[in-house]
Amino acid sequence: MTVTRIQPFRLCAALLPARLAGLPFALLKATALELAILAGHLLLYPSGIVQERRPAPQPPPPDAPRLPARDKPPVLLLHGFIDNRSVFVLLRRSLAQHGRQHLESLNYSPLTCDIRKAAELLGRHVEEICERTGHERVDIVGHSLGGLIARYYAQRLGGDARVRTLVTLGTPHTGTRVVPLADAHPIVRQMRPGSDVIEELREPAPGCRTQFVSFWSELDQVMDPVETACVDHPDLSAQNVRVSGIGHLALPVHPAVASAIRQALDLADPAADTPASTDGLTA
Repeated sequence: MTVTRIQPFRLCAALLPARLAGLPFALLKATALELAILAGHLLLYPSGIVQERRPAPQPPPPDAPRLPARDKPPVLLLHGFIDNRSVFVLLRRSLAQHGRQHLESLNYSPLTCDIRKAAELLGRHVEEICERTGHERVDIVGHSLGGLIARYYAQRLGGDARVRTLVTLGTPHTGTRVVPLADAHPIVRQMRPGSDVIEELREPAPGCRTQFVSFWSELDQVMDPVETACVDHPDLSAQNVRVSGIGHLALPVHPAVASAIRQALDLADPAADTPASTDGLTA
């Protein structure tokens, strides 16, 4: 009888999905980072449960010097499924340190069962921000489900008149098949390939004025397939930015991603000089 010895490395590679078979160590490293981020986020989670307070801006003293400065649009941060604004603590700090004066987060209820309703709520909030700040348009950064809600608002509810740039982080633009048992939740079913919401986002969107920048990672285990985190629509002006070596939870907190987000938001017209779906940014 002949006994064939299988080396541990080859066994691990055989057990991984084909698209990750060559990346066992990278996957292991990304998974360890995901667990560390999850542990830290669980500690921060209670701090983000309460909706953010929005005090009225105080006008500067009449004799205060007026320095020339580029007036940048407000940035609205929108979290993912069963999460809250605490996920953006590091990204918010990074944006603030680089000149973003108007930064806000919106918590939508964990009991939200319809992406369309959440998009309507987002629209009312954006109108309130514009009225309060005097800006005609805003930028939005959405993680996971938050990006899908923001895209529905911009593409289907006329929100492109208000949203200048939409940055999505690990958002299932064409639906994700991960965790089939989660289908008991209505909003998870809306994030499946072929759902009514996903099919609506496939419909024509001529004249959509919002610029889309989508960040995706080949090690994002929440996106199945991983390419679902890319925006692929003939009527949308979009850049898809591939991020290497990190998973789903790391996208809103990783310094390299934060730097690329700043770059995307600082461009007046992120996709003007590049064709749709071109990796024009780096992370």
